[in-house]
Amino acid sequence: MQLAYLTSLYDRPGPWASVYLDTSRMDESARWRMELQARNACDDLAAQGADEATVQAVHEALASWPRPPGEAGRAVFASHGQVVLDPSLSVRPSAPTQVYWSSLPRVGPLLDLAAREPVCLVAYIDRTGADLELRSAIGEMRLRTVTGREWPIHRTSQNTWSVRHWQLGVENTWEQNAAEVADAIAECVADTGADLVVLAGDPRARRSVFDRLPGECRSVTVETEHGGRGAGASRVRLDEDVQEARRRLLRHNEEAELDRFRSVRAPEGGKAAGAAAAEGLPALVEAAREHRIMELLIRSEGPDAHRQVWVGTEPDQVAVRRSESQYLGDTEPVPARADDALLRAAVSAGAEVLRVRPELEDDLPVGGLGALLRWPYSEKETEAATM
Repeated sequence: MQLAYLTSLYDRPGPWASVYLDTSRMDESARWRMELQARNACDDLAAQGADEATVQAVHEALASWPRPPGEAGRAVFASHGQVVLDPSLSVRPSAPTQVYWSSLPRVGPLLDLAAREPVCLVAYIDRTGADLELRSAIGEMRLRTVTGREWPIHRTSQNTWSVRHWQLGVENTWEQNAAEVADAIAECVADTGADLVVLAGDPRARRSVFDRLPGECRSVTVETEHGGRGAGASRVRLDEDVQEARRRLLRHNEEAELDRFRSVRAPEGGKAAGAAAAEGLPALVEAAREHRIMELLIRSEGPDAHRQVWVGTEPDQVAVRRSESQYLGDTEPVPARADDALLRAAVSAGAEVLRVRPELEDDLPVGGLGALLRWPYSEKETEAATM
């Protein structure tokens, strides 16, 4: 998961107000209920010590109306009287209102609540071409229409020599059109960075397109029997197939990253010389100070995710104990949750973040926090570099 959109939260000092709100119920009382939730959340913020300007800014944001259709919830992050980020949520929060006043923005819940849907390219295919549509967390967008040759396009049941010649021409038209659609799909995947391709429509046409896709594109492509290019084609089953394909891709990617983590982790966990992975809070904090986190793994239910660390104003100023002032570089460090501190370091370093699902059987990473590291090196290499 890329969390680059959170960068604006780390460009200014705290403390921070972080509020998560359930906005999924859109009935005749929704506006009144939202106003009540806003007042309760702001009363809670004030009780936790938030300043009046920040409380007022949060209230104005939470009470804003109308809300986008289909929104499951929202998160509001504010500091020093200004709302800095107000993203919609794709999953309902576990509680109607969650309120935090803390030194760092409380972004951990976003790993479960924010949109994680892979960007999907849907191709509606027939034997004359295709319509290409991009589906992302911000909605659906028609990208382009591929119009192939339209003659000859229809076969006949006769079997004379001239008809067989016609049939061959029809077959050639189909194949040429399939090649054009495959080329267009490959170009759109390269331009948009789509994670997944779903082919819908005519069975023979979509199979011909699939066979002509380049290997790297074919590896992330699935076909569905539902939906089509025609104007009255139902999309309900197609939408279900797209969602299932997205879920399978997420599970596959998560399992692949965990397998990678298992293969390079130190034998006894923690950090070892030359290791390309680290787990446990002390090792992760050291990796964050060295800007070495390439992908942060978080199992929010693990005990280390809730532990207290000490942070300075910069993302790499983090320590397990307040007394480690040589690492903090800040004369007035403040306490913070370990997962929020490491998320700040990871986002600021351009690292990716993987939310490890609690239903996995093995408790990886140990303590709930781990990372794949950049630039693994050995102690001998370090010594040689300093000589």
